Amino acid sequence: MSSFLGRFGVVILLSSTIALQAAQTQTVRQGVYTEAQATRGQAIYKDRCISCHGDGLAGRSGPPLTGDAFVTVWSKEPLFELASKVRNTMPQTDPGTLSWQQTADLIAYILQAGKFPSGGTELRGDEQALKEITWPATSGTQPKPTPAAAQVPSFPPAGNLAQVMRGILFPSSNIIFDAQTHDPGAPKKTEGGTGGGASSTFANIYTGWPLVEHSALALAETANLIMIPGRLCQNGKPVPLDQEDFRKAAQGLVDAGLAAHKAAQAKNQEQLVEVSNQVAEACAACHEIYRDAPTDAERCTPKSAAKK
Repeated sequence: MSSFLGRFGVVILLSSTIALQAAQTQTVRQGVYTEAQATRGQAIYKDRCISCHGDGLAGRSGPPLTGDAFVTVWSKEPLFELASKVRNTMPQTDPGTLSWQQTADLIAYILQAGKFPSGGTELRGDEQALKEITWPATSGTQPKPTPAAAQVPSFPPAGNLAQVMRGILFPSSNIIFDAQTHDPGAPKKTEGGTGGGASSTFANIYTGWPLVEHSALALAETANLIMIPGRLCQNGKPVPLDQEDFRKAAQGLVDAGLAAHKAAQAKNQEQLVEVSNQVAEACAACHEIYRDAPTDAERCTPKSAAKK
């Protein structure tokens, strides 16, 4: 009998633990902030964020902080990821100066603007609490297709594959590789001499960790560009979109770019060093098959086909 009760007690304990864990997990639809907290967050937003993200969080030089596209981007992670982004990288002109309490208040205002309901308990600005709050399933937040959207034209590729690589992938990947040995957050050394023209005017607008973030996103976005039908390689051959290994290499580029973006958002140089290997492997997966050919004429041809 005691053995039975012991086992029965374990079952009860496990069931209680599972129920407790389920109760601890909330979504932003369950009132995870208060109206008063959102009001504080609105004041912080007007003081620190409105110049980049605009009135009503609709976006300006920075992206919008409300709407279906915003929710889709952040709904794959716990609320902590958005809070961490705000805490570590915002405001862009003075990153890392917001306290965790101010960050939580800002998130409350963002949730209020996104029409997520308020509740009776304030959103806590600590890692564990924020990791226990998730977003609702995104299927209900996706915009419905409209006839107008279906008629949006698709534009033919303007450059060949080599030009896209040299114009976007080469500089962007090397910015990520450079961050392995040069801390993007270190103060920038001023160099003597003045220049003229657009190059000198705009070269240093985005620097440090924001530049690494932008470069990582450029890697991920370029995967779409190299998959546009009709693009040619430098030697005139069509880009091998029909080859499974080429499509897999493009997906690897997306994964590497997003991983690098996450490391840059966290301002984690050690993590970025690890991700740089993933970027190099993504590039090599395509180069070894389609670029590293004995002659120019053999590029963009699967090695198995080139041997025939």
